[in-house]
Amino acid sequence: MGADGEQIGVVSTQDALRQARDLDLDLVEVAPQADPPVCRIMDYGKYKYERDVKLKEARKKQSRTGLKEIKFRPKIDPHDYATKKGHVTRFLSAGNKVKITIMFRGREMAHTELGRKILDRLVGDLGDLAIVEAMPKQEGRNMIMVIGPNKRYLEDLAKQEARAAREAAREAAAPEPTAEDADALEPTAEDAAALEPTAEAVAPAADEG
Repeated sequence: MGADGEQIGVVSTQDALRQARDLDLDLVEVAPQADPPVCRIMDYGKYKYERDVKLKEARKKQSRTGLKEIKFRPKIDPHDYATKKGHVTRFLSAGNKVKITIMFRGREMAHTELGRKILDRLVGDLGDLAIVEAMPKQEGRNMIMVIGPNKRYLEDLAKQEARAAREAAREAAAPEPTAEDADALEPTAEDAAALEPTAEAVAPAADEG
């Protein structure tokens, strides 16, 4: 296989090495199991560098997305609830799954239904953004639920935002009407005179009455 990806055909190893040297490139075996083995003429140093960059970016992406955790108390106040819900929304919008943990202490264990109400309220508030992947379950003093992002909803939202951005850009690029344009829309004295009925036009109507 040539440097541009074209098929050279079956050639001897010596001929392939000579072609690679003539182009100041490397001969790399890419499919040793094939019969005959498949080689490619390429800049191996550049190929290795680009491969390492792609792997690094993939690892970064994996580290950015994953399972996040937000903890609630069964008697959380409205302000804290709104703040934590905002964190959950941000995590889901970034493509992360979120583990929601309700922490009970002491006598609160006698009222675990309060934790379930918070989880149900959170799912309702998140709406189409979230999908429940693991239903609430009690684990010791904690009640745990896992939710994930609704990818179809996020895709539709991204399309809507892109469409709105394009429309805003078109409106911003459109020239604003000038004073001359406004004057051009105002009827002139000649236009007003042309719209006034003449005596001849009124007279026949009067005669008919």
